[in-house]
Amino acid sequence: MQQGRRLLLQAAARVAALSAMAPFLPAQARSAANGSYPFTLGVASGAPLPDSVILWTRLLPDPLNAASMPPLAQQVRWEVAHDEAFTRLAAKGTAVAAPNLAHSVNVDVRGLQPDRWYWYRFMLGDAVSPVGRTRTAPAPGSMPAALRLAVASCQHWEFGHYAAHRHIAQAAPDLVAFLGDYIYEWGPYSLLHPASALRRNESFNLEQYRARYAQYKSDPDLQAAHHAAPWLLTWDDHEVANDYSPTRDELLSPAFMQRRAAAYQAYFEHQPLRSQRMYQRYDWGQLARFHVLDTRQHRSTHACQPAGRGGSSSVYRRSCPALADRRRTMLGSEQEQWLAHGLKESKARWNILAQQTLMAQMSQLPLASDKDGRFWTDGWDGYAAARARLLDAVRSARNPLVLSGDVHTFFAADLRRDPTRPAGTGNPVVATEFCGTSVTSGSRPQARTQQYVDMNHDLHFGRSDKRGFMLLDLRPERAAVAFQGLDDVRDGDSGLSTLAAFSVADGKPGSRRDS
Repeated sequence: MQQGRRLLLQAAARVAALSAMAPFLPAQARSAANGSYPFTLGVASGAPLPDSVILWTRLLPDPLNAASMPPLAQQVRWEVAHDEAFTRLAAKGTAVAAPNLAHSVNVDVRGLQPDRWYWYRFMLGDAVSPVGRTRTAPAPGSMPAALRLAVASCQHWEFGHYAAHRHIAQAAPDLVAFLGDYIYEWGPYSLLHPASALRRNESFNLEQYRARYAQYKSDPDLQAAHHAAPWLLTWDDHEVANDYSPTRDELLSPAFMQRRAAAYQAYFEHQPLRSQRMYQRYDWGQLARFHVLDTRQHRSTHACQPAGRGGSSSVYRRSCPALADRRRTMLGSEQEQWLAHGLKESKARWNILAQQTLMAQMSQLPLASDKDGRFWTDGWDGYAAARARLLDAVRSARNPLVLSGDVHTFFAADLRRDPTRPAGTGNPVVATEFCGTSVTSGSRPQARTQQYVDMNHDLHFGRSDKRGFMLLDLRPERAAVAFQGLDDVRDGDSGLSTLAAFSVADGKPGSRRDS
């Protein structure tokens, strides 16, 4: 019922938007918008450099019907302007929307000026896309006064409305970082028995993954967040399959690699990405360096998997020695070396690791000694030696901040190389972590989250009862984060409040509670 109402609301919103645009469009564009408007999935931009930004769109008149776009290549025009009215163009060109790439378009616009806002649009025939706003990164060597960054993740369509994205757009950020689970590979839970829930409508092939992206991108609030600012993106598991490792899913399907290839293609078709290598580095002048990580594609298989299935589990440290195996990796050796090099050579005031899942230790049981504890194997707790290597590497960089998602919970945490020991000589805080809740996806009861905070000394705050996003205000002298929680994720018009605010001072790792 909720999904059907939402689709009706979205259809009405699209009609209203097109009607509002009608007086400003040529007569041919108005007729193109009547029933065959090709830009129903909006536009997006991302991966900003000082002289370049990536622009994206996909042609699809009906978001719920892939056949609504004829299987013919289309030549799309694009424009980038200094003003929203497009009276002074900065760049323009054409791109081919090919059927073998779902009629998606990915344009690398070069020759732009650093630290500038621009407006962009696409055109097909007489149809004109929505106008998006984007910007370039500041010039190398410059020190921007501030950066406003929104951070989001985990937006299961069936679990609520995307009011968080409406609030992100209203916050007018310079940049949005999305940390994974942009789609979920399966549809709503089918509650067939009070004690169980079965997934249905799961995606296994390219057509099915494309359909999920079209469904998600039809949402007006998600489109608004894309239209407001450029995005940095990385993926997690649900863009492919729950808790997958590089070569296996939970089902141990013999066809998993074909499934993964289809999911990866659909992801690249639907995002403003600069490269098919997910881990990338972006500088915001000398204020910040973003190390965007891929903790999914290159990891070791989960430790101590139960017989007969893949994916994660929760295991006791005493009975799973693989948790401490030094050979296990979360990033892969090549990415580990790339990250260490990028941290060591960084001249940035703040070094931001934009990655998928909670890095701080979170035992599910009290810790009487370093032999105790019960840990979830899909997160960094399942890759303790890899985490220690990463935290060794971050010590060479100034002001490391770790931004995380995945666990559908707000956390503020300290990071130490050895999380089994409290602070003290030889075990200092080396980085600060802020983990965001989900846009919509559900979580555990708040009482259980508070137990985790009480049992793990490096977790200083946890809220799992609210959906929303993080808003960071980054300045040379300090980084401040506000945990922004929706009043009700089931209400598309939900209000928003700041649940807690923290700051980190330049040169002093560890967060301070501000409110």
